Amino acid sequence: MTDVRPPVGLVDSGKGSNPIPAGGVAPEAEFDVPSGLPAGTPTPRAGDARLARLSLNQRTTANWNLREAIDGTVAAGLSSIGLWREPIAEVGLATAVGWIEASGLRVSTICRGGFFTTADPVERRNAHDENLRALDEAAALGAPTLVLVPGGLPEGSKDLVGARSRAAEAVAALALEAKARGVVLGIEPMNPIFAADRGVVSTLAQALDIAEQFAADEVGVVVDTFHLWWEPGVEQQIARAGAGERIVSYQVCDWITPLPADTLLSRGMMGDGHIDFPAFTRAVATAGYTGDIEVEIFNAEVWAAPGAEVLATLARRYATLVHPHL
Repeated sequence: MTDVRPPVGLVDSGKGSNPIPAGGVAPEAEFDVPSGLPAGTPTPRAGDARLARLSLNQRTTANWNLREAIDGTVAAGLSSIGLWREPIAEVGLATAVGWIEASGLRVSTICRGGFFTTADPVERRNAHDENLRALDEAAALGAPTLVLVPGGLPEGSKDLVGARSRAAEAVAALALEAKARGVVLGIEPMNPIFAADRGVVSTLAQALDIAEQFAADEVGVVVDTFHLWWEPGVEQQIARAGAGERIVSYQVCDWITPLPADTLLSRGMMGDGHIDFPAFTRAVATAGYTGDIEVEIFNAEVWAAPGAEVLATLARRYATLVHPHL
């Protein structure tokens, strides 16, 4: 990361986001993460109406534990958070529930269930049982959605069609269990570069083909800009999802190049890459989605930055690139 911060003692001249007020004292300059460039706009603060639907997906601040993530989200003025199961397990479900209730935050999603493409009967049963535990956690935390990452090809297999079929069968086995708990299963289609090891459902169209076999209050889809921005006809598929009330989560981050060696970490801060957020967001809004919008970023430089700076940057980018188009 290039550090372009001004020398100590100097302040923004007024060309950036923090102009010196006439006759006053300049506010402290703000800088974007991970670029280090001066912020283009002031950071929205607690009480700003633009933050009402913004949710922090916990992996965006992976250097924070659950307690820190909750406190940081509240301090930033957000009202919802997307939780991951591993940090919940570290403190125990009862503790996590207590912390969330005391914080007043909504839980936008629980991540993650899924990983059920195995052909082995014992492993399939184990995966089903693990997803039932994930549903229990989501229900306890008041999360409306359990995000499902289907999983990749089983070790040694090249049967992509079979893996997709087993993923659909696994969803079918969970649908009524989810409904009984008041949680909707959210199938997350993943960019095709992850088809072998992480997500055999590669397009929104494929995810909808599965979801539409069930009631809308049982199975929906996760619309993630990183995974779907490339999909031909994605606007029509978003409209299809909206018509069936299938969109259970809208997640945003950017697609950056060059891709890092670990492509899982190729998610970027909104505005740092190639995705047209205004157009994509308008499509989601037109489809009727009115829920929380999670910022989910897997990026080594973002993870290494102070969490408060990450939240400030994502709030600024959300307020300029996403919120105006809802």
